[in-house]
Amino acid sequence: MNYETLFKAAKEKTIRAAIVGAGEFGTSFIFQAMKVPGLEVPAVCNRTVQKGVAAYTHAGIPEDRVRICESGSQVKQAFESGKYVVVGDGMLLMDLPLDVLVEGTGNPEIGARYAEAAIENGMHVAMVSKEADSVVGPILFEKARKNGRVYTAVEGDQPSLLIGMISWGRVLGLDILCAGKSSEYDFVYDPEEKTVRCLEMTASVPQLDPLWHMGTRPAVEIYQKRATLLSAFPQHAVPDLCEMGIVCNATGLKPSTEAFFSPVARTDEVPDFLTTVSRGGLLAEEGVVDVVNCLRRPDEPSMSGGVFIVVDCKDRASWKVLAEKGHPVSRNGSSAMIYHPAHLLGVEAPISVLAAGLLKHATGGEALRPVVDLSGRATRDLKSGTVLKAVGHHHVIDGVEALLQDAVAARGGNPVPFYLLDNAKLCQDVPAGAMITCAAVEKSTQSVLWRLRAEQDSFFKLQ
Repeated sequence: MNYETLFKAAKEKTIRAAIVGAGEFGTSFIFQAMKVPGLEVPAVCNRTVQKGVAAYTHAGIPEDRVRICESGSQVKQAFESGKYVVVGDGMLLMDLPLDVLVEGTGNPEIGARYAEAAIENGMHVAMVSKEADSVVGPILFEKARKNGRVYTAVEGDQPSLLIGMISWGRVLGLDILCAGKSSEYDFVYDPEEKTVRCLEMTASVPQLDPLWHMGTRPAVEIYQKRATLLSAFPQHAVPDLCEMGIVCNATGLKPSTEAFFSPVARTDEVPDFLTTVSRGGLLAEEGVVDVVNCLRRPDEPSMSGGVFIVVDCKDRASWKVLAEKGHPVSRNGSSAMIYHPAHLLGVEAPISVLAAGLLKHATGGEALRPVVDLSGRATRDLKSGTVLKAVGHHHVIDGVEALLQDAVAARGGNPVPFYLLDNAKLCQDVPAGAMITCAAVEKSTQSVLWRLRAEQDSFFKLQ
């Protein structure tokens, strides 16, 4: 693919984008956008407005060219005078002549509200906030299509990158056995110290030595022994489930299990683990999604945050040649992994913004359907009156585990989509082991997220 040819229209037309959320993703997007021909980012929204100003100055914009605005009239005046606009409320940007809104708050309620408003005001939406996307992405996609706009996941995050890889494989006629991502955090094994490190946690695990190589042992044996040996480390994360649910809704693939196998695997072992049982792997069926926890030595490259597809090696002769060139192929030669080892956050996001603004093309897929929902199950008894709260980077809700299940309507005795549980108050006791249902939570009549979800259930006739 020649991207300069694809986006040659950028030499003649400028795409104006605003970003909501000036965190790591937003700051990297703003910095890179300043280097992209045909792309401008004249407006930023962040709850703490000084972070928006800092994102601009980091990108090389003098502070005297940046204006903090608190009203629509101030926004209009600053914009028309050529200043860079920073606001604390994204709704103040909706009347500007912008082409694309990049929504990156990470807040499901606010993200849904801004995305819907942007579509209604004639903008394309590049959705970084997977939390909102997992609950109401399909209906926002349909609203955008009805208005002749684009709603899309963004390059730089794993869902869009993996959706693109799956579509690439399908165009080539490859049979995809599994698609997935490497989790955000590698398991780094020091063979001299006999320790494993993951983020700030380090543990002594000398028993890993004999499990470092699979040898001829069954994949399921290595999987189970490594999982047990490393059980002190988290091996499942809510964001991984959330992102793979978005991939399912864009591609029609299903999860391998409700919470994934998530094997601890070295890069070249992935096609041995994430293939079907009949081929020696863990999967009950083909055409599913899963996640890998990358195991490596300190001197080996990371696959943290990378994406992959595992494909059927029908042409054994060709894949034998590719294996000799270093491509990961299973021990029995029946499966192979094709992978992109990293995601580049906002550095890559301009691709999706240009694709939407210039080509009306959604890098996150040309259709979204409610295939799965991220839901929550109680891990302990939860009393009526308990207020649930998602906290931290991993979006943990105390007493709740996340699962991917077939999409159903968010009502009655059906499970509540996970991010609708954030700040929800229980109106019923929920025993340990039970799914948290819509009947068990108080619904906010003011919530845009609940309203959009009801619209989505109705539009797609979910039961």
